[in-house]
Amino acid sequence: MPDSPTTPATDRPLKILIGADTFSPEINGAAAFAARLAAGLVERGHEVHIVAPAASRKHGTWVETLEGQPMTVHRLRSWRWRPHPWLRFALPWEIEKNSARILDEVKPDVVHFQSHIIIGRGLANQAKKRGIRLVGTNHFMPENMLEFTLLPKAVQPPVVRMAWKAAARTFGNAAVVTTPTRKAADFLEHYTKLRGVIAISCGVDAHHYTPNFEPRTENLILFVGRITGEKQLDKLVRAFAKLDPSLDARLEFVGGGDQENNLKTLASQLRVRERVTFTGYAEEEYLRHALTRATVFAMPSIAELQSIATMEAMATALPVVAANAMALPHLVHHGENGYLFQPGDVDEFAARLTDVLTMPEDELQRFKRESLRIVASHDIQSTLTTFEAIYRGEPIPEVEIATPAVKPAP
Repeated sequence: MPDSPTTPATDRPLKILIGADTFSPEINGAAAFAARLAAGLVERGHEVHIVAPAASRKHGTWVETLEGQPMTVHRLRSWRWRPHPWLRFALPWEIEKNSARILDEVKPDVVHFQSHIIIGRGLANQAKKRGIRLVGTNHFMPENMLEFTLLPKAVQPPVVRMAWKAAARTFGNAAVVTTPTRKAADFLEHYTKLRGVIAISCGVDAHHYTPNFEPRTENLILFVGRITGEKQLDKLVRAFAKLDPSLDARLEFVGGGDQENNLKTLASQLRVRERVTFTGYAEEEYLRHALTRATVFAMPSIAELQSIATMEAMATALPVVAANAMALPHLVHHGENGYLFQPGDVDEFAARLTDVLTMPEDELQRFKRESLRIVASHDIQSTLTTFEAIYRGEPIPEVEIATPAVKPAP
Protein backbone atom coordinates (compact mmCIF):
# COMPACT_ATOMS: atom_id res chain seq x y z
CA MET A 1 0.00 0.00 0.00
CA PRO A 2 1.56 3.33 -1.02
CA ASP A 3 2.22 6.22 1.31
CA SER A 4 -0.18 9.08 0.78
CA PRO A 5 1.59 12.13 -0.71
CA THR A 6 -0.10 14.44 1.80
CA THR A 7 -1.52 14.12 5.29
CA PRO A 8 -4.06 16.54 6.79
CA ALA A 9 -2.94 19.05 9.39
CA THR A 10 -3.65 18.02 12.97
CA ASP A 11 -4.81 21.40 14.28
CA ARG A 12 -8.12 21.78 12.47
CA PRO A 13 -11.34 19.85 11.73
CA LEU A 14 -11.14 17.60 8.70
CA LYS A 15 -13.17 17.49 5.51
CA ILE A 16 -13.88 13.79 5.07
CA LEU A 17 -15.48 12.11 2.07
CA ILE A 18 -16.89 8.61 2.66
CA GLY A 19 -17.74 6.40 -0.31
CA ALA A 20 -20.23 3.55 0.13
CA ASP A 21 -21.74 1.15 -2.40
CA THR A 22 -24.50 0.43 0.13
CA PHE A 23 -25.88 3.10 2.41
CA SER A 24 -29.01 4.23 4.25
CA PRO A 25 -31.90 3.54 3.81
CA GLU A 26 -30.50 0.10 2.99
CA ILE A 27 -30.20 -2.11 6.10
CA ASN A 28 -26.97 -4.06 6.48
CA GLY A 29 -23.78 -3.93 8.52
CA ALA A 30 -21.73 -1.93 6.01
CA ALA A 31 -24.45 0.70 5.57
CA ALA A 32 -24.98 0.97 9.32
CA PHE A 33 -21.25 1.39 9.96
CA ALA A 34 -20.87 4.10 7.32
CA ALA A 35 -23.80 6.08 8.77
CA ARG A 36 -22.59 5.76 12.37
CA LEU A 37 -19.02 6.65 11.44
CA ALA A 38 -20.19 9.70 9.52
CA ALA A 39 -22.53 10.85 12.28
CA GLY A 40 -19.85 10.42 14.95
CA LEU A 41 -17.36 12.43 12.90
CA VAL A 42 -19.88 15.24 12.37
CA GLU A 43 -20.58 15.28 16.11
CA ARG A 44 -16.84 15.75 16.68
CA GLY A 45 -16.81 18.85 14.47
CA HIS A 46 -15.66 17.45 11.12
CA GLU A 47 -17.28 18.19 7.76
CA VAL A 48 -18.49 14.92 6.25
CA HIS A 49 -19.61 14.17 2.70
CA ILE A 50 -21.07 10.84 1.61
CA VAL A 51 -21.02 9.41 -1.93
CA ALA A 52 -23.60 6.64 -2.32
CA PRO A 53 -26.12 5.24 -4.82
CA ALA A 54 -29.44 7.06 -5.02
CA ALA A 55 -32.17 5.22 -3.12
CA SER A 56 -34.62 5.90 -5.96
CA ARG A 57 -34.64 7.53 -9.38
CA LYS A 58 -34.00 10.88 -7.69
CA HIS A 59 -30.28 11.69 -7.65
CA GLY A 60 -28.23 14.74 -6.74
CA THR A 61 -26.65 16.40 -3.70
CA TRP A 62 -28.49 17.41 -0.54
CA VAL A 63 -28.23 17.35 3.26
CA GLU A 64 -29.51 14.25 5.06
CA THR A 65 -29.81 13.72 8.81
CA LEU A 66 -28.54 10.31 9.88
CA GLU A 67 -28.07 9.11 13.45
CA GLY A 68 -29.20 12.57 14.50
CA GLN A 69 -26.47 14.44 12.58
CA PRO A 70 -26.66 16.43 9.31
CA MET A 71 -24.27 15.57 6.50
CA THR A 72 -23.97 16.28 2.77
CA VAL A 73 -24.87 13.23 0.68
CA HIS A 74 -24.02 12.98 -3.01
CA ARG A 75 -26.54 10.46 -4.39
CA LEU A 76 -25.43 9.00 -7.72
CA ARG A 77 -27.81 7.80 -10.42
CA SER A 78 -28.49 4.14 -9.70
CA TRP A 79 -30.19 1.04 -11.02
CA ARG A 80 -31.94 -1.64 -9.06
CA TRP A 81 -30.28 -5.09 -9.11
CA ARG A 82 -33.38 -7.19 -9.78
CA PRO A 83 -32.19 -10.54 -8.34
CA HIS A 84 -31.67 -8.81 -4.98
CA PRO A 85 -34.65 -7.69 -2.84
CA TRP A 86 -33.44 -4.08 -2.40
CA LEU A 87 -29.89 -3.49 -3.68
CA ARG A 88 -29.24 -0.51 -5.93
CA PHE A 89 -25.87 0.19 -7.56
CA ALA A 90 -24.24 3.26 -9.04
CA LEU A 91 -23.64 3.00 -12.78
CA PRO A 92 -20.10 1.66 -13.35
CA TRP A 93 -19.56 3.53 -16.63
CA GLU A 94 -20.24 6.87 -14.92
CA ILE A 95 -18.24 6.34 -11.74
CA GLU A 96 -14.89 7.82 -12.84
CA LYS A 97 -16.56 11.00 -14.14
CA ASN A 98 -18.76 11.36 -11.05
CA SER A 99 -15.87 10.69 -8.68
CA ALA A 100 -13.67 13.29 -10.39
CA ARG A 101 -16.47 15.88 -10.31
CA ILE A 102 -17.29 15.37 -6.63
CA LEU A 103 -13.65 15.35 -5.52
CA ASP A 104 -12.97 18.58 -7.40
CA GLU A 105 -16.06 20.21 -5.85
CA VAL A 106 -15.51 19.01 -2.28
CA LYS A 107 -11.67 18.99 -2.14
CA PRO A 108 -11.59 16.63 0.88
CA ASP A 109 -8.61 16.09 3.15
CA VAL A 110 -9.18 12.34 3.06
CA VAL A 111 -11.30 9.81 1.18
CA HIS A 112 -12.52 6.73 3.04
CA PHE A 113 -14.17 4.11 0.82
CA GLN A 114 -16.19 1.22 2.24
CA SER A 115 -15.95 -1.27 -0.64
CA HIS A 116 -13.96 -1.76 -3.81
CA ILE A 117 -16.82 -2.62 -6.11
CA ILE A 118 -18.01 0.56 -7.91
CA ILE A 119 -17.97 3.77 -5.88
CA GLY A 120 -14.85 2.75 -3.96
CA ARG A 121 -13.02 1.97 -7.19
CA GLY A 122 -13.90 5.30 -8.79
CA LEU A 123 -13.02 7.36 -5.72
CA ALA A 124 -9.77 5.47 -5.17
CA ASN A 125 -8.63 5.98 -8.74
CA GLN A 126 -9.47 9.67 -8.80
CA ALA A 127 -8.20 10.42 -5.28
CA LYS A 128 -4.87 8.83 -6.14
CA LYS A 129 -4.55 11.08 -9.21
CA ARG A 130 -5.17 14.14 -7.02
CA GLY A 131 -2.83 13.17 -4.19
CA ILE A 132 -5.66 12.94 -1.65
CA ARG A 133 -5.05 10.70 1.36
CA LEU A 134 -6.94 7.45 0.82
CA VAL A 135 -8.27 4.96 3.41
CA GLY A 136 -10.18 1.79 2.56
CA THR A 137 -12.36 -0.48 4.72
CA ASN A 138 -13.52 -3.90 3.53
CA HIS A 139 -16.94 -5.30 4.51
CA PHE A 140 -17.15 -7.66 1.50
CA MET A 141 -17.49 -11.42 1.58
CA PRO A 142 -18.45 -13.36 -1.57
CA GLU A 143 -20.99 -15.44 0.37
CA ASN A 144 -23.01 -12.29 0.93
CA MET A 145 -23.60 -11.75 -2.78
CA LEU A 146 -23.20 -15.02 -4.70
CA GLU A 147 -26.79 -16.12 -4.25
CA PHE A 148 -27.95 -12.93 -5.99
CA THR A 149 -25.64 -13.16 -9.04
CA LEU A 150 -27.71 -15.89 -10.79
CA LEU A 151 -24.39 -17.46 -11.81
CA PRO A 152 -24.22 -21.28 -12.03
CA LYS A 153 -22.14 -22.78 -9.21
CA ALA A 154 -19.61 -24.10 -11.75
CA VAL A 155 -18.54 -20.59 -12.75
CA GLN A 156 -18.66 -18.98 -9.32
CA PRO A 157 -15.07 -19.84 -8.23
CA PRO A 158 -13.36 -18.00 -11.13
CA VAL A 159 -15.71 -15.04 -10.66
CA VAL A 160 -14.77 -14.89 -6.97
CA ARG A 161 -11.07 -14.94 -7.89
CA MET A 162 -11.64 -12.04 -10.30
CA ALA A 163 -13.45 -10.14 -7.56
CA TRP A 164 -10.53 -10.53 -5.17
CA LYS A 165 -8.08 -9.37 -7.85
CA ALA A 166 -10.21 -6.27 -8.32
CA ALA A 167 -10.22 -5.75 -4.55
CA ALA A 168 -6.44 -6.03 -4.45
CA ARG A 169 -6.09 -3.34 -7.13
CA THR A 170 -8.42 -0.86 -5.42
CA PHE A 171 -7.33 -1.43 -1.82
CA GLY A 172 -3.71 -1.40 -3.00
CA ASN A 173 -4.12 2.32 -3.73
CA ALA A 174 -4.93 3.13 -0.10
CA ALA A 175 -2.46 4.43 2.47
CA VAL A 176 -4.29 2.37 5.12
CA VAL A 177 -6.65 -0.59 4.75
CA THR A 178 -8.90 -1.71 7.61
CA THR A 179 -11.50 -4.37 8.36
CA PRO A 180 -13.70 -4.87 11.44
CA THR A 181 -11.79 -7.78 13.04
CA ARG A 182 -8.41 -9.52 12.97
CA LYS A 183 -10.07 -12.59 11.43
CA ALA A 184 -11.47 -10.40 8.65
CA ALA A 185 -8.05 -8.78 8.17
CA ASP A 186 -6.39 -12.19 7.81
CA PHE A 187 -9.14 -13.15 5.36
CA LEU A 188 -8.53 -10.06 3.22
CA GLU A 189 -4.75 -10.47 3.29
CA HIS A 190 -5.05 -14.11 2.23
CA TYR A 191 -7.24 -13.43 -0.79
CA THR A 192 -5.68 -10.16 -1.97
CA LYS A 193 -2.04 -10.72 -0.90
CA LEU A 194 -2.08 -7.26 0.70
CA ARG A 195 -0.20 -6.85 3.97
CA GLY A 196 -0.60 -4.60 6.99
CA VAL A 197 -4.42 -4.65 7.06
CA ILE A 198 -5.58 -3.17 10.37
CA ALA A 199 -8.49 -4.51 12.44
CA ILE A 200 -10.78 -1.75 13.73
CA SER A 201 -14.14 -2.59 15.25
CA CYS A 202 -17.23 -1.07 13.62
CA GLY A 203 -18.13 -0.03 17.14
CA VAL A 204 -21.44 0.30 18.96
CA ASP A 205 -22.82 3.04 21.21
CA ALA A 206 -23.85 1.11 24.31
CA HIS A 207 -25.78 4.12 25.63
CA HIS A 208 -28.45 3.49 22.99
CA TYR A 209 -29.38 0.09 24.46
CA THR A 210 -31.18 -0.91 27.65
CA PRO A 211 -30.03 -4.06 29.46
CA ASN A 212 -32.64 -5.87 31.53
CA PHE A 213 -31.38 -7.64 34.66
CA GLU A 214 -34.83 -8.49 35.99
CA PRO A 215 -35.45 -12.26 36.42
CA ARG A 216 -36.71 -13.63 33.11
CA THR A 217 -40.43 -14.27 32.79
CA GLU A 218 -40.36 -15.88 29.32
CA ASN A 219 -37.99 -17.68 26.97
CA LEU A 220 -37.65 -15.43 23.92
CA ILE A 221 -35.04 -16.23 21.27
CA LEU A 222 -34.28 -13.25 19.03
CA PHE A 223 -32.62 -12.71 15.66
CA VAL A 224 -32.09 -9.22 14.26
CA GLY A 225 -30.89 -8.65 10.72
CA ARG A 226 -31.57 -9.31 7.08
CA ILE A 227 -33.71 -12.38 6.37
CA THR A 228 -31.49 -13.70 3.58
CA GLY A 229 -29.91 -16.99 2.58
CA GLU A 230 -26.36 -16.36 3.78
CA LYS A 231 -27.65 -15.93 7.34
CA GLN A 232 -28.64 -19.64 7.41
CA LEU A 233 -31.83 -18.85 9.29
CA ASP A 234 -33.45 -22.13 8.30
CA LYS A 235 -31.02 -23.71 10.79
CA LEU A 236 -32.43 -21.47 13.51
CA VAL A 237 -36.03 -22.46 12.73
CA ARG A 238 -35.08 -26.16 12.68
CA ALA A 239 -33.18 -25.85 15.97
CA PHE A 240 -36.11 -24.02 17.53
CA ALA A 241 -38.44 -26.84 16.48
CA LYS A 242 -36.23 -29.31 18.37
CA LEU A 243 -36.55 -27.50 21.71
CA ASP A 244 -38.48 -29.20 24.49
CA PRO A 245 -42.09 -27.89 24.39
CA SER A 246 -41.97 -27.53 28.19
CA LEU A 247 -39.60 -24.55 27.70
CA ASP A 248 -42.53 -22.65 26.16
CA ALA A 249 -40.00 -20.76 24.02
CA ARG A 250 -40.81 -18.22 21.34
CA LEU A 251 -38.72 -17.11 18.37
CA GLU A 252 -38.79 -13.62 16.87
CA PHE A 253 -37.19 -12.39 13.65
CA VAL A 254 -36.72 -8.61 13.46
CA GLY A 255 -35.85 -7.66 9.91
CA GLY A 256 -36.96 -8.33 6.36
CA GLY A 257 -35.66 -10.09 3.30
CA ASP A 258 -36.30 -12.50 0.47
CA GLN A 259 -36.31 -15.63 2.68
CA GLU A 260 -39.15 -14.56 4.97
CA ASN A 261 -41.89 -16.53 3.17
CA ASN A 262 -39.66 -19.61 2.94
CA LEU A 263 -39.01 -19.49 6.68
CA LYS A 264 -42.72 -19.08 7.42
CA THR A 265 -43.43 -22.16 5.30
CA LEU A 266 -40.69 -24.11 7.08
CA ALA A 267 -42.03 -23.09 10.50
CA SER A 268 -45.50 -24.31 9.45
CA GLN A 269 -44.10 -27.61 8.22
CA LEU A 270 -42.31 -28.09 11.54
CA ARG A 271 -45.51 -27.18 13.44
CA VAL A 272 -44.03 -24.21 15.29
CA ARG A 273 -45.45 -21.37 13.19
CA GLU A 274 -47.70 -20.09 15.99
CA ARG A 275 -44.63 -19.52 18.18
CA VAL A 276 -42.52 -17.74 15.54
CA THR A 277 -42.96 -14.00 14.88
CA PHE A 278 -41.75 -12.15 11.79
CA THR A 279 -41.83 -8.37 12.23
CA GLY A 280 -40.45 -7.36 8.85
CA TYR A 281 -38.40 -4.18 8.71
CA ALA A 282 -38.82 -2.42 12.04
CA GLU A 283 -38.06 1.02 13.43
CA GLU A 284 -34.97 1.41 15.62
CA GLU A 285 -37.10 1.91 18.73
CA TYR A 286 -38.86 -1.44 18.22
CA LEU A 287 -35.54 -3.20 17.59
CA ARG A 288 -34.04 -1.91 20.82
CA HIS A 289 -37.15 -2.85 22.79
CA ALA A 290 -37.06 -6.36 21.30
CA LEU A 291 -33.45 -6.74 22.44
CA THR A 292 -34.41 -5.66 25.96
CA ARG A 293 -37.29 -8.21 26.04
CA ALA A 294 -35.24 -11.15 24.73
CA THR A 295 -33.63 -13.96 26.70
CA VAL A 296 -30.97 -14.97 24.16
CA PHE A 297 -29.72 -13.75 20.80
CA ALA A 298 -29.16 -16.29 18.01
CA MET A 299 -26.77 -15.78 15.08
CA PRO A 300 -26.36 -18.81 12.77
CA SER A 301 -24.61 -16.92 9.93
CA ILE A 302 -21.22 -18.13 8.69
CA ALA A 303 -20.37 -14.95 6.75
CA GLU A 304 -20.01 -12.27 9.43
CA LEU A 305 -16.95 -10.04 9.22
CA GLN A 306 -18.03 -8.63 12.59
CA SER A 307 -21.84 -8.63 13.11
CA ILE A 308 -23.08 -5.28 14.38
CA ALA A 309 -26.37 -6.97 15.31
CA THR A 310 -24.54 -9.30 17.69
CA MET A 311 -22.72 -6.37 19.28
CA GLU A 312 -26.04 -4.57 19.76
CA ALA A 313 -27.41 -7.67 21.49
CA MET A 314 -24.37 -7.78 23.76
CA ALA A 315 -24.76 -4.07 24.53
CA THR A 316 -28.24 -5.03 25.77
CA ALA A 317 -26.61 -7.67 28.03
CA LEU A 318 -27.88 -10.67 26.08
CA PRO A 319 -26.11 -14.02 26.00
CA VAL A 320 -25.49 -15.15 22.41
CA VAL A 321 -25.60 -18.53 20.69
CA ALA A 322 -23.69 -18.25 17.41
CA ALA A 323 -22.02 -20.27 14.68
CA ASN A 324 -18.33 -20.89 15.27
CA ALA A 325 -17.37 -19.13 12.03
CA MET A 326 -15.55 -16.03 10.78
CA ALA A 327 -15.61 -13.20 13.34
CA LEU A 328 -18.31 -14.46 15.71
CA PRO A 329 -15.84 -16.18 18.10
CA HIS A 330 -14.28 -12.74 18.67
CA LEU A 331 -17.57 -11.70 20.28
CA VAL A 332 -18.99 -14.92 21.68
CA HIS A 333 -16.65 -16.48 24.23
CA HIS A 334 -17.82 -20.05 24.67
CA GLY A 335 -19.09 -20.71 28.18
CA GLU A 336 -18.64 -17.07 29.24
CA ASN A 337 -21.21 -14.87 27.50
CA GLY A 338 -22.81 -17.51 25.30
CA TYR A 339 -22.06 -20.61 23.26
CA LEU A 340 -20.65 -21.47 19.86
CA PHE A 341 -21.94 -24.35 17.76
CA GLN A 342 -20.56 -26.10 14.69
CA PRO A 343 -22.00 -24.30 11.65
CA GLY A 344 -24.94 -26.20 10.20
CA ASP A 345 -25.27 -28.58 13.15
CA VAL A 346 -28.93 -28.13 14.06
CA ASP A 347 -28.83 -30.57 16.99
CA GLU A 348 -25.91 -28.76 18.62
CA PHE A 349 -27.58 -25.42 17.92
CA ALA A 350 -30.72 -26.59 19.73
CA ALA A 351 -28.65 -27.97 22.61
CA ARG A 352 -26.80 -24.68 23.12
CA LEU A 353 -30.06 -22.70 23.04
CA THR A 354 -31.42 -25.10 25.63
CA ASP A 355 -28.33 -24.53 27.79
CA VAL A 356 -29.14 -20.81 27.97
CA LEU A 357 -32.89 -21.22 28.40
CA THR A 358 -32.46 -23.67 31.29
CA MET A 359 -29.49 -22.21 33.13
CA PRO A 360 -29.97 -21.00 36.72
CA GLU A 361 -30.75 -17.32 37.09
CA ASP A 362 -27.40 -16.48 38.71
CA GLU A 363 -25.51 -18.08 35.80
CA LEU A 364 -27.66 -16.24 33.27
CA GLN A 365 -26.88 -12.96 35.03
CA ARG A 366 -23.17 -13.79 34.85
CA PHE A 367 -23.42 -14.37 31.09
CA LYS A 368 -25.28 -11.08 30.68
CA ARG A 369 -22.65 -9.11 32.58
CA GLU A 370 -19.91 -10.77 30.53
CA SER A 371 -21.56 -9.69 27.27
CA LEU A 372 -21.44 -6.10 28.53
CA ARG A 373 -17.78 -6.46 29.50
CA ILE A 374 -16.73 -7.87 26.14
CA VAL A 375 -18.62 -5.35 24.03
CA ALA A 376 -17.16 -2.45 26.05
CA SER A 377 -13.94 -2.79 24.04
CA HIS A 378 -15.98 -2.11 20.87
CA ASP A 379 -17.12 1.35 21.95
CA ILE A 380 -17.86 3.60 18.96
CA GLN A 381 -15.85 6.45 20.50
CA SER A 382 -12.68 4.36 20.32
CA THR A 383 -13.46 3.58 16.68
CA LEU A 384 -13.88 7.28 15.90
CA THR A 385 -10.64 8.22 17.64
CA THR A 386 -8.77 5.53 15.73
CA PHE A 387 -10.06 6.68 12.35
CA GLU A 388 -9.31 10.31 13.17
CA ALA A 389 -5.69 9.31 13.77
CA ILE A 390 -5.60 7.34 10.51
CA TYR A 391 -7.08 10.23 8.56
CA ARG A 392 -4.38 12.54 9.91
CA GLY A 393 -1.56 10.03 9.42
CA GLU A 394 -0.92 9.86 13.17
CA PRO A 395 0.03 6.77 15.22
CA ILE A 396 -2.99 4.58 15.87
CA PRO A 397 -4.03 4.53 19.55
CA GLU A 398 -4.02 1.15 21.23
CA VAL A 399 -7.40 -0.34 22.15
CA GLU A 400 -7.69 -3.23 24.59
CA ILE A 401 -9.82 -5.98 23.06
CA ALA A 402 -11.53 -8.51 25.32
CA THR A 403 -10.29 -12.04 24.56
CA PRO A 404 -11.62 -15.44 25.60
CA ALA A 405 -10.33 -16.82 28.88
CA VAL A 406 -11.21 -20.34 27.80
CA LYS A 407 -10.74 -22.20 24.52
CA PRO A 408 -13.70 -21.72 22.16
CA ALA A 409 -15.84 -24.69 21.20
CA PRO A 410 -14.37 -26.74 18.33
